[in-house]
Amino acid sequence: MTLWFVFALMTVAAIFAVLLPLGRSGRAQNQGSEVAVYKDQLAEIERDLDAGLIAAPEAEAARVEVSRRLLAAAGSEPATAPKSSLKWRRAAAVLALAGLPLVAISVYVPLGSPRLQDFPLAQRERGSGSGMAQSLENLVVQVEQHLEKNPTDGRGWNVIAPVLERLGRFDDAVRAYRNSLTYNGESAERRSDLGEAISAAAGGVVTAEAKTEFERARSLSADDPKANYFLGLAAEQDGRKDDAANIWRALLAKAPADAPWRPLVQTSLARVGGGGATMPALSDETLAASKDMKEGDRNAMVRGMVERLATRLKQNGDDVEGWLRLVRAYLVMGDRDKAVGASTDARQAVANDAARLRQLDEGLKTLGLDG
Repeated sequence: MTLWFVFALMTVAAIFAVLLPLGRSGRAQNQGSEVAVYKDQLAEIERDLDAGLIAAPEAEAARVEVSRRLLAAAGSEPATAPKSSLKWRRAAAVLALAGLPLVAISVYVPLGSPRLQDFPLAQRERGSGSGMAQSLENLVVQVEQHLEKNPTDGRGWNVIAPVLERLGRFDDAVRAYRNSLTYNGESAERRSDLGEAISAAAGGVVTAEAKTEFERARSLSADDPKANYFLGLAAEQDGRKDDAANIWRALLAKAPADAPWRPLVQTSLARVGGGGATMPALSDETLAASKDMKEGDRNAMVRGMVERLATRLKQNGDDVEGWLRLVRAYLVMGDRDKAVGASTDARQAVANDAARLRQLDEGLKTLGLDG
């Protein structure tokens, strides 16, 4: 209601600003008129004569000419406007002041919705969300139109490809990624993105075509996380769970502790029966006992077990499985330096036993610590 009142005041103020001149009388204004100009000229002639700038005859001639013009101007400028004209202007002002709001209301009532209530907040938010989605789609259309005219714009294909994939337009995303490769050149990231889009278009199945792209990506960068994850997924879908677990363990072993995709890989590893990598499989009994513990207490307990295992292996280094569990535990905890140190100690401990050394090297290779 307050808003409507403000709008009404603003309307009245605007009308008065426009129509106020209509209500004024027609009194002549001396300032700025021709009469004032000619009077100034007469005064200037007198000053020039007193200063000796002009001769008396010239001054007189000029005075006569200016005076003639002054009289003509004064005679043509009415002192007041006709009363009938003043009445019509005032009538027009009153009519406009009262008529304009009435006309506006008469137009708005049949066309507008004066009794329409506010939309609920949730509905307005949904409307805003749909508007944003529509805006994104409009931007995509504009980029697509640009690319139709400029099909060799590699940067444009690189920008629009992931957007198309997020919009669920997987076939279009595949085409965009292919064009990005064509016009931007080879890279492990682009090959992995193309493979992911092909898999998405196939409903999440890593097809032979997608697998080829992931293998190309890995040949360009052996540690590419997306390529390795999907190659592990391909192995799982083929029924080769052990191969999938080995691929994902190696991926986790090389991953930074804060890698955002670690939880996804750990969940996938647990799905194929390799969940031991998320927590050192030191003993089934102690792990079972730790399920109900708080995370901080459980982590402290696991670190304690890892330290005890490291102490035992220093005393008896023939346990190859123990060494591999220790190395894996360090990797899972994000302490790669300790994992490398433990692998070196393990090789030294079994250096005189060819069979154990071969078993250790094979195990370290699956953890990404070969060589």
